[in-house]
Amino acid sequence: MLLLIPLLASLCYAVKPIIPDDDLLSFVSLPDTRALKWDVTHHDRERQAPGYWFVAPYGQITGEASTQKFHQYQVGPYIYDDNGMLIWAGSRQFEDRNVFDFRANTNMDGDTHLSFIVAWDPENEFEDRGRAVILNKHYQVEKDLISPADAHDFNMHEFNILDGGKTAVVCIYRPTLVKLGDFGRPEEESFVVSGGIAEYDIATNDLLFKWNGVDHIPIHESNSFHAWDRPQGSPGWDYVHANAVDKNAAGDYIISMRFTNTIYCVGADGNILWRLGGAESNFDQDFTFSKQHDVKFVESNGTDHVITMLNNASDEASNDEDVSSVLYIKLDTAAMTARLIKRMNRPDGQLTRLRGNAQTLPNGNTFAGWSKFGYQSEHGPDGEVLMTARFVSDRYSTYRAYKSDFVGRPLTPPDVVASVYGTSETSISTVIYVSWNGATDVARWNFYARARESSESVLIGHVEKTDFETMFIVNGYMDYITAEALDRNGDSMSKSAVHRSQIPHNWQAAGFVGSKIPSPQDPRVALAALQHASENSGNDEVDDHTAFSGTVGLFIFFLGVCTLIGGLAAAFFMCYPRRRRSYHKVRPEEDGRLGETHRLATVPE
Repeated sequence: MLLLIPLLASLCYAVKPIIPDDDLLSFVSLPDTRALKWDVTHHDRERQAPGYWFVAPYGQITGEASTQKFHQYQVGPYIYDDNGMLIWAGSRQFEDRNVFDFRANTNMDGDTHLSFIVAWDPENEFEDRGRAVILNKHYQVEKDLISPADAHDFNMHEFNILDGGKTAVVCIYRPTLVKLGDFGRPEEESFVVSGGIAEYDIATNDLLFKWNGVDHIPIHESNSFHAWDRPQGSPGWDYVHANAVDKNAAGDYIISMRFTNTIYCVGADGNILWRLGGAESNFDQDFTFSKQHDVKFVESNGTDHVITMLNNASDEASNDEDVSSVLYIKLDTAAMTARLIKRMNRPDGQLTRLRGNAQTLPNGNTFAGWSKFGYQSEHGPDGEVLMTARFVSDRYSTYRAYKSDFVGRPLTPPDVVASVYGTSETSISTVIYVSWNGATDVARWNFYARARESSESVLIGHVEKTDFETMFIVNGYMDYITAEALDRNGDSMSKSAVHRSQIPHNWQAAGFVGSKIPSPQDPRVALAALQHASENSGNDEVDDHTAFSGTVGLFIFFLGVCTLIGGLAAAFFMCYPRRRRSYHKVRPEEDGRLGETHRLATVPE
């Protein structure tokens, strides 16, 4: 029979192919979440910086409208450890909305906070135009910053909390009607999207500084809007495409404009102090860059500055170089020289045509997010590749990726699911699954059971935590289950609620053979019997995992039977049209203009 399964599957595959879902993780204790799997390669583990990965997977950059089809939560903010193990899935908390610029901030109130941008709601875009969110270590929302009144949405590119945590700088886009005299057509007008800067007071949401590029950057600097292009109505040509902004201690801003291949430095009075790159650079440069993202100050002191950027060197339509890279650049604004300090090429030799970022880590390493399919890398100060990773899935990407230390302590209790299996009184086992979404430092789980609801809890075993979800198997029918999280010192961190064990609705239909329907056992009696059996077999005591190992064979047999049945069922469903997928959204058609180089709307890149 086993030989017939692959034959039947291969014959039916041509009739109805199945979209695979083995690129996603699933959890018994968190059934409504499907987190992405990682493919990780550690090239030099010892030299990597400590910390967690902060990513925000999305399937479609413009967001997806809901359908009547059920789906699990997949997109939004996620934290993983440096082996790709899930730490926190925030997709349910933020309603499966697209999220951007998800990072940890260590410069607020002496504690680490999380921040990100929640994209506008495609189903309610006029009332919910997106917002920036700040969470504390308990994953509670401490602050919501809404979009400015004259903006269509909260721009997705940047939410940069400045040192001290009192203000944040963001990119702003504004449809603006301009004369085309710069193109030798003074009688004509066209709308353009004016990329710019806004700085907000985080506590009050008050606007502290606002700068519109259209007032300072003539349209002829654009490589996206040309003299021969037709005038457009609102929102108009995205002629500069602002995608990153930062500020130094002196009060000067730098902003990246992708469609002019230029970094602009803007003073507190709004004047452009200098241009780096593009057709009108003020610097003597020994390097080139284009279509860049994520410019940031690394050092800034008087006339000496060090900045970083991700040099995409390409877009959807063209290549300026053969490989994308992270650049470290030293600027001398007295001598007006720009010198390349170091360059870190994308490890796989490919181009990041859209999006991406570069982060300087506290130990001097560089963490690069190359965006598509979640590809990311860590480099030593000498540029050596220390780690590469990407999503197993080719259906998702993340705009940026960051690495940082973080301690997550959720206030919600751990999630527990317990189920009872067995075909006879002597083979019954209780299988317990536990996870604690967002907890960063759980080292061990204790498991407890009760004979009755009013009884005292009895410790029935413990196991080390090695993954997001932990499974524990114990002999007998255990009920009123509790799981307790312990840290590395053995101190209790949290306990779950008391959960009743799930049992078959019909024991006989589930294969149980016996005259008496199983009922919960007293855990003290069950453990004493196990101890007695162990002593009679020659063991001095029941070790930590006896309850677990005594039923592994039975459980593996049970899983084997389920696998056989599942294989036959999968082959059957391949032969018939599938009317629904339990986790997959119906995606609306992509906007056909996404591949165009000259955009009329603000397509995020």
